[in-house]
Formats: sequence, C-alpha cells, structure tokens
Amino acid sequence: MSSLGAEPDKKIEAVILAAGWGTRMASKLPKVLHHLAGQELLRHVLTTVAHLEPESTHVVVGFEAAQVREALDDMNGQITWVTQEQQLGTAHAVQQATQGIGKGATVLVLLGDVPLITEETLSACVEQAADNSICVVTAEVANPDGLGRIIRNAEGAIEKIVEQQDATDDERRITEINSGIMAIPSEILVDLLSQVSSDNAKKEYYLTDIVGIAKASGIEVTGMKAADADEVSGINTRQQLSALERSHQRKLARKLMAGGTAIADPERLDIRGEVTAGVDCFIDVNVIFEGEVVLGDGVSIASGCVISNSRLGNGVRVEPHTVVDGASVAKGCTLGPFARIRPGTVLDENVKIGNFVETKKATLGRGTKANHLAYLGDANLGEDCNVGAGTVTCNYDGAEKHTTKIGNEVFVGTNATLVAPLDIEDNAFVAAGSTITKTVEAGDLGVGRGRQKNIKGWRPPSARGTDKG
Repeated sequence: MSSLGAEPDKKIEAVILAAGWGTRMASKLPKVLHHLAGQELLRHVLTTVAHLEPESTHVVVGFEAAQVREALDDMNGQITWVTQEQQLGTAHAVQQATQGIGKGATVLVLLGDVPLITEETLSACVEQAADNSICVVTAEVANPDGLGRIIRNAEGAIEKIVEQQDATDDERRITEINSGIMAIPSEILVDLLSQVSSDNAKKEYYLTDIVGIAKASGIEVTGMKAADADEVSGINTRQQLSALERSHQRKLARKLMAGGTAIADPERLDIRGEVTAGVDCFIDVNVIFEGEVVLGDGVSIASGCVISNSRLGNGVRVEPHTVVDGASVAKGCTLGPFARIRPGTVLDENVKIGNFVETKKATLGRGTKANHLAYLGDANLGEDCNVGAGTVTCNYDGAEKHTTKIGNEVFVGTNATLVAPLDIEDNAFVAAGSTITKTVEAGDLGVGRGRQKNIKGWRPPSARGTDKG
C-alpha cells in the first residue's frame, strides 16, 4: 500500500466515470482521450489511482467503449471495463460498476475528465470516509458557472449538492463546488443508489443526489476541500483544456526553477512527462520534454528543442532545433543545431554532433566529432574520430540492418559512403568521396573512387546550336 494510501485494512475499489463524447469539444475523439501534458485525460486519472493500490479499478464507458479501450490497451490489465449501455446519468453509471464490487470496500468515485487530481487528495478522501459516512471532495473557485454547488447548514455540514440547472439564484452565488469525486462504503453506496430518482431538469439520475438522501437517512456527509482548484477542474471544452494545460505547465516550470533551473519563459515550456534537473541548467523558449528526462548540472537547452526519454550529463549543450530521443549523452557534449539524435544513441564525454547530423543506435567514443551533414546508423565509433560532412553509414541492405565499426582516432573524409557490415580499424583514414565496402586496416588509407576523366573541348547542349536539318 502506498505510504500516502489508506489504512492497511481498508479495501479500495475505484470507479472512474469515462462515458461520453464531450460534444462541446467539437471532436470525433472521446473526451477522456484528449491529451493534457502529453497523456490522455483518463490515463492521468488511472496513473494516480494506481498509487493507492485499489483492489480493482472499474472504468465506466458508453458508446465510445471500443475507442477508449484501444487507446488504453497497454493498461487493460489494470482495468475492469464496465459498459453503460444507456446514458441515464452519473448515478446510473456508478450503479453499473457496483455489480462487480463486493462488501466491505470503500468505493472511490472519480471522473475521467478530471486529470490533475492528486494522490494526496484521494488518500485523504478515503481516510475521511468512515464506516458510516461519505466524503466529498470540494473546491473554492472564482467562477462556479456550470458546476454543482455545495450546500452547507448553519453548522457547516454538507446538506446537499445542487446542480447548476436546478439551483436557485442564491445557490448559484455559492463558490464552493462539487468535484464529482467522493469516497463511500460500498454497502451504503448500493443502498443510496437505489433511492435516486430522475425528477430533475435533465431527467437523469444524478450521483450527487445521494448526498441529500444520505443526510435524510442520518448518514454523515463530510467535505474535504482540495488544496488547489486545478486539481478538480473538469474538461468540457477545448478552451478549458488549453487553460488547464497552461496552468499545469506553469506549476511544473515553477518546480524546476525552485530546484535551480533557469527558464527563459515559463509560458513557452511544455513538459509531457517527468523532468529531473540538476542545478544551474538553462532552458530557452519553445522547448518540449517528453517521457522521462534527466538533466545533469549546467545543461543548456536552446530554443525549439525536443528532448524525449533521454539522459544528458553535466554541461551538455543542446543547440537550437535539435531533437534528442532515447539517448544517453555524457558530460561536455554538444548537440546541434538542427541535429537528430535517435533512440539507442550513446555519446561519451565531449562528443560533438553538429548541424544536420542524424544518429541512430550509434555509440560515439570520447572526443569524437561529426560536425555536419552526416548519418551514423547502427555504428560504433571509438575515441577522437573525425567524421566528415556528407558521410553516410549504409546500414540497411533492403532486408537487414548491419553495423559499421570504427576504431579510435579514425579520420573519415567528406562524402564517404561506408557500406556495412564494415570495420575501419584504429588510426585509419578514409579518403574524401570514397565508397568503402571492405575492411580498412589500422593505419591504412582507404580509397574507393572511380578514376577522373576530363573531356577536352566538351560543350553543353545549349552551346551546340540546333540541327535545322
């Protein structure tokens, strides 16, 4: 059980309501599959819930079920899918899931379009839901329009939750809103759901109605305010999604800055995963991080770069518009500008990858340089090599990939074509313009050129006139 989770003997069953296309998104994509910080909204919720180690996680889907299940295919082993055949409201949706929940559990109800709820808030909510009480997560917001309002009595206890369309003018002025997230003992939940009616403006079965029913039955309902309103912000429109994305990115940027990273403009940074950084790093504008990225001390990343699932050592410089994906880069390296470092690349200390150089499954030893216009794929290079402009490792024969092995202190001239499988041994040279297909032994010069032929008196066709015959 998570250190932040419920008591060891408290069994949790999670129910996530994920049905609905979200027509206000003007999209053919189900709402919960839209992305925030590089991940589907629903994936955010599932990942957070998993930290609580629930007995089961029941995800309720509707007509969009096939599309949602396909998108979350990698998580299917963690999910019990429940289909809501008729869209009759949130209480009806939860009722479909309770058929697979046993007695003695605390049911944690969440929404698939509320992506930033935290483990801490969920754990506290579960803890506060005792054997005979319900805990509802609430929040204070500046603009509660469209959201259910929390109605409290004179003593501050929650009496009921009123949906916007059913609220009076006085109730609509209340700024404490319902998040849609609650924890409740399973037996109480089943009983209360059976008493919910559809006597409301939308003729739906509202889950929020169980609060009033519970109070009338003498069941305590407590409210726990989320520390940050963004935690419980739901997504109904693209505008809301964009606003929540930027708010979330600001928080991630502030966290990096608090740890010693300088950011040129936090409004123009996107983190779509997790970034760990040492001290005195610098991140320029329009940089995107994806997946798991680790930066050492003093790393500098220039504008327009994309860094994905990579480790950059101390003092690495990434010049403008460079893509680094799935690479391990040791200290002192320089990458770019306009370089593409692809998965499987391992660079030792002080390697230089210059403009318009691409690497893939390439290992470059300490001090090796490929300053411009080269492709190094499936290649192992030793230390202190020089790779000339226009060099290509021909690693693919149309059926299989082959490796080029280059020793230490090798000089490869401009426009060299290295046809793998190939060995170029220590201290060898490859002449500019050569196509090399055989081993170049240590200290040798490899030359693979056709003979030059000069034709005297040659004139281009435009200078020869036209045969009027």
